[in-house]
Amino acid sequence: MASELNGLRVAFLTSNEGVEQVELTAPWHAVTQAGGTPELITPDGGKIQAFNHLDRADIFTAHRSLRDTGPAGYDALVVPGGVANGDFLRMAPTAVSFVQRMVETGKPAAVICHGPWILIEADVVRGRTLTSWPSLQTDIRNAGGTWTDTEVQVCENGPNTLVTSRKPDDLPAFCAQFIKVFGRQNQLA
Repeated sequence: MASELNGLRVAFLTSNEGVEQVELTAPWHAVTQAGGTPELITPDGGKIQAFNHLDRADIFTAHRSLRDTGPAGYDALVVPGGVANGDFLRMAPTAVSFVQRMVETGKPAAVICHGPWILIEADVVRGRTLTSWPSLQTDIRNAGGTWTDTEVQVCENGPNTLVTSRKPDDLPAFCAQFIKVFGRQNQLA
């Protein structure tokens, strides 16, 4: 087992329905393999129905709801994708506030696929360069960001380091890159 993330608590923020399962499980595995402690949080706690694209997949249980926790308890953030997940999260004021505070306090974030919708809603993409599922490119540009079509994008032009990717095919590069970024955070702590 590697130790890049030993001692780091990583918030995995999802809605209760619609998260793309592999975009939750692959980063989760990467965090645990690097020695970090992932914690699944949702706006309301409870069960999470994951999906494989449009088909129901596994059910996961949240560790906490956003009512019961805050950014101070975490060192980094992962927001998995999924169309419904991204849409539900951006409509949850507690999730938007959580993301704003994580970014404003300089904690690194890794966001994939439709996850950047919550970054847009939190107004934290202005002046930043990121990638996403291609259908979000106009939303990102309209929010003042620069969209790029690349496997993984790291943006340090802001209060935190932001790692973004487009889709499940990008997961190996996405996970490797955010582990490096989160590991640098661990060295600073």
